[in-house]
Amino acid sequence: MNVIYNIGIYLLVFVCKIGSLFSKKLRMMLQGQKQTYTLLNKIKAERKTAWFHCSSLGEFEQARNLIEYFRKNNPQWQILVSFFSPSGYEIRKNYNQADCVVYLPFDTKRNAKRFVSKVKPDMVFFVKYEFWYNYIRVLKNIPLYQVSLILRQNHYLLKPYSFWFRRQLKNFNHFFVQNETTKQILSSMGYENVTISGDTRFDRVYKMSRETKDFPLIEKFCQGDNKILVAGSSWEEDEKIISSAFNNDESLKLILAPHLIDKAHIDNILSMFDRAITYSTLNEENIKDKRVLIIDSIGILSYLYRFADIVHIGGGFGVGIHNVLEAAVFSKPISFGPNYKKFQEAVDLIKIGAAKSITNADEIKDFVQKTLYSDEQTYKSICQKAGDYVQSNVGATDKILNFIHP
Repeated sequence: MNVIYNIGIYLLVFVCKIGSLFSKKLRMMLQGQKQTYTLLNKIKAERKTAWFHCSSLGEFEQARNLIEYFRKNNPQWQILVSFFSPSGYEIRKNYNQADCVVYLPFDTKRNAKRFVSKVKPDMVFFVKYEFWYNYIRVLKNIPLYQVSLILRQNHYLLKPYSFWFRRQLKNFNHFFVQNETTKQILSSMGYENVTISGDTRFDRVYKMSRETKDFPLIEKFCQGDNKILVAGSSWEEDEKIISSAFNNDESLKLILAPHLIDKAHIDNILSMFDRAITYSTLNEENIKDKRVLIIDSIGILSYLYRFADIVHIGGGFGVGIHNVLEAAVFSKPISFGPNYKKFQEAVDLIKIGAAKSITNADEIKDFVQKTLYSDEQTYKSICQKAGDYVQSNVGATDKILNFIHP
């Protein structure tokens, strides 16, 4: 079966090369992989190395708090961060808490041997879903940890045809998992070296919520009697629904931070809303009569939820919602589209009454009306539930670091 896997990897390489003729993201990934070994020259053989591998930006955000605390507690170590997806690498390639950031080459036998022999890591962390057969095999005698792992009963590792892959998991020293279900699944495979540490993203968003960053123009935009709805990481379907529901609602101001900020998409959002302006063109004069602020820059959304009275998280009308914890940590009621069930935190927030899934403009309008304009005590109770949920789940980073003792 491993022969079939390796053939599959080479087919993936071939498909990506063909696809790169049409896809900018694939071109960026392949070009970035060509630079990997040059960038790895930053890793010094005389220093210990901790390697953190994240598939994309979402996995990086789960690892980020662990990386930064590891660096703080072990300043003599050097940090390597690798990505597979451009959505992570291109945004975090200049991440200042790492000594080196690279694309991870495809999981061929040759690449795995070459990469590991070049890095010579002393400790390795794979984040959430990352299982690369050849890399795991080569790392056999190196401390290897899986962090923030979450598995479901339909995971491919549980399929009958994955028996050969499951055996490779013996090379992991320990699994740090998010919940009891994942622990039970690993136990059914014969692995008991498991700790329920929780999700490290809770630590990250909690830390971020305590950081102070000033946005004077946004603060001015939010002044007045209007309630503020922040739509984070919105996609076109989210924006259409919000426009349909609130474009003529003078009691509400909107801050939209779209997932895509290319000019065509920003122009399309501007055409949907009356009295809208982009953050990049905002100034003391043109702010006065605006009701919709479009955030056309990257890296500030997580700090903007504190301005909200209520939040909508995008992505739920596509493959899945974006990070709801960044809003929940600021004790905000949250809505999102129907594709949320793979995200335990979204399921939990709905269950405790701090969030709601919506499918159309009428439903989000009803959610906003009942949440913001009902009695004040009800609103405060919803907000407190969201904030308490995050605080009660903080601590995964400490559990991991206390266990590994680097």
